[in-house]
Amino acid sequence: MNALQRRLIVLALMAGLSRCGETAEWHVATDGKPDGQGTLEAPWDLASALAGKPQITAGDTVWIGEGTYKHPDRRLDSPGYVVKLVGKEDHPIRVRGEPGGRVTIDGGLSVQPPSTWLRIRDLEILVSENATMPRRVDEPGSHPQGYGRPWGGLHIHAGEGCKYIHLIIHDNAQGVSWWRGSTDSELYGCILYDNGWDAPDRGHGHAVYTQNESGIKTIADCMMTGGCGYTIHAYGSSQAYVDNYLVEGNICYDGGRFLIGGGRPSRHIRVLGNLVYNLDVQLGYSAPYNEDCEARGNVVFRGGLQINNYRRVIEEGNTVIGKHDPPPEHADARVEIRPSRYDPNRAHVAVFNWTRQPTVELPTSPFLNSGDQYTVLRPREFFGEPVAAGTFEGEIIRVPVDAEFAAFVLLRKPSNSAAFK
Repeated sequence: MNALQRRLIVLALMAGLSRCGETAEWHVATDGKPDGQGTLEAPWDLASALAGKPQITAGDTVWIGEGTYKHPDRRLDSPGYVVKLVGKEDHPIRVRGEPGGRVTIDGGLSVQPPSTWLRIRDLEILVSENATMPRRVDEPGSHPQGYGRPWGGLHIHAGEGCKYIHLIIHDNAQGVSWWRGSTDSELYGCILYDNGWDAPDRGHGHAVYTQNESGIKTIADCMMTGGCGYTIHAYGSSQAYVDNYLVEGNICYDGGRFLIGGGRPSRHIRVLGNLVYNLDVQLGYSAPYNEDCEARGNVVFRGGLQINNYRRVIEEGNTVIGKHDPPPEHADARVEIRPSRYDPNRAHVAVFNWTRQPTVELPTSPFLNSGDQYTVLRPREFFGEPVAAGTFEGEIIRVPVDAEFAAFVLLRKPSNSAAFK
């Protein structure tokens, strides 16, 4: 079976996800052309499709075929692939990686005006130079001119009601740069690792750097680890806004500080049910006061939870075990599973292995049923060999854990699709 035949089968099985009424489905491929028809047989190139082909209208889906899309501009200030697609509240435009394929954006993705009401999902975003070039730069500061490669990552400059779902963002100068012009939008279920660079003054580049004023920015059920800068850096000077955040259910480990706060007073900050290992969580920075925050149900192991200068605080149900505190005695591993809101066949798993057991049992109910085929992956090896795989027959699934903490992605094969990998 050739590649075109496989794509026809896969996309025919998945067509029901996005096609309804008069909406259309369009296709992009690594060998696509600007003057193509946007069909499987004559696909578009990525740049011209994302820039806003007139044929793409609200409610449509743009399928991006398997392969690597390397942006030709490799300069530091290159924006990468620019997105200028305009959906509507009840008819968002969907940009999706081909089901079951590895779709890699090499050089970055930049969402710019007039983009609005988008769903961008199932893509890998990286800068390939970081596989061969050193991550150490001799120049201090946040904008080294000698960096010598694209910045990469996901830059969100605009867009109301957009969702960025199940993206894998790694080995960029910064994972996500999310600015004030984007409102009421969500980063969901993404895997971010090993972004940033090292410099003489400090590590730079964060998993997520963000500012916000109007509407709510939501960061939920993401996995973030490694890198040279902060994990979450919702931060700005006394002139910037850091307001209206919901940060919920994220798994953050072995990285830099998790900070929400800056020089200007913050308001309406909610940090709920996050699972954190080996880093600190800090709400509030240098502002003389902040308005209100809520920190509930978070687990912070080998780190601290610090809340600074808030006039109104709800702080309850948090478990905080410091870097030098003893773990719970005689306690079984705490395993938390977070099923995806956007894919019934995906869940993220965090393991607090208090007593360093060599293997732990994963919860399977109600996620797996007898006869389901499953795969367990490490976040950094999403496209690599699984930790465990098989057909679930009601038996216990045990996975190796050689440390105090581990994270996994649990996938179930859709019963009606060949697009499982």
